[in-house]
Amino acid sequence: MLNLAELKELLAQPQKIVITTHHKPDGDALGSSLGLYHYLKQKQHQVQVITPTDYPDFLQWMPGNDDVMIYTEKKEQSAALIEQADLIFCLDFNSLSRINEMGELVQLSSAKKIMVDHHLDPENFDDFRHWRTSASSAAQLVYEFIAELLGDKNSITADIATCLYTGIMTDSGSFRFPTTTSTVHRIAADLIDLGADNATIHELVYDHASENRLRFLGFCLSEKLEILHEYNTALITVSKADLNRFNINTGDTEGIVNYALSIEGIRLAAFIIERPDKIKLSLRSSGTFPANEICKKYFHGGGHRNAAGGQSESTLEEVIHQFKTLLPEYKNLLTQ
Repeated sequence: MLNLAELKELLAQPQKIVITTHHKPDGDALGSSLGLYHYLKQKQHQVQVITPTDYPDFLQWMPGNDDVMIYTEKKEQSAALIEQADLIFCLDFNSLSRINEMGELVQLSSAKKIMVDHHLDPENFDDFRHWRTSASSAAQLVYEFIAELLGDKNSITADIATCLYTGIMTDSGSFRFPTTTSTVHRIAADLIDLGADNATIHELVYDHASENRLRFLGFCLSEKLEILHEYNTALITVSKADLNRFNINTGDTEGIVNYALSIEGIRLAAFIIERPDKIKLSLRSSGTFPANEICKKYFHGGGHRNAAGGQSESTLEEVIHQFKTLLPEYKNLLTQ
């Protein structure tokens, strides 16, 4: 493993750097990546952000978005950059399976790998790690990396602040999740002072829904929501036909599971969606209920205690049945 002094020494000279994050990047994944991108570019490094897949339209306003390379659209060019890199920053993920095909390329690259992440159970593929599960977001950890580990807060520009604020805001649920400590608020205040326009960022992320997305949301809540009162659980299930009916794009399903969790008395909410290649699950929970345990144990996934995800190669009907049949195992936790 590299120590901090060794990493600082490497960063003192121009390096070829790739920044990547998990597939289907969310606000934290892209915000932390672009925030670090702007910082490293400012330090005269040769930097490229490569995302494994596309990401939502509501994130494409972010400074630096036009410079992002999407692996699935430029595989050969992406692979060459990964192979030639001196350093690879891995943000908001700690398992190479989270970057799909890119995982093997990153594994084989001779580059030093730096992990910045806040998820449980990291794999040991990295050479330097800034990792803490209590952090609100990867963007918070990137702020700490720049301001505290590197001692370079004065280099945080308005573009960096904007990207990092976006990441913290989205992954903290607009500063309402339990990981939103007083330290997180102080960092957010710092970022506003450094140029992040908090009101505009919130509007750009949350107030630009398409008509199709709003109609789809109404459909999910009126037609697809099921309440399992015995287990204080709410379930929304969506088929490929439903997605096609509303012409759903990347990002249009984000956050829908939270509406189910917001119902009074609900301890666990699930959003199960039939994608073209597999079934995807998003779980949200309140209190101490371990949503991540269900995803890890039954659905090849994981995440945080109150926000986790998984997947399955089974049919939609089989996954729904599997989810419902595991609930008795957790009845005491869900009803206490």
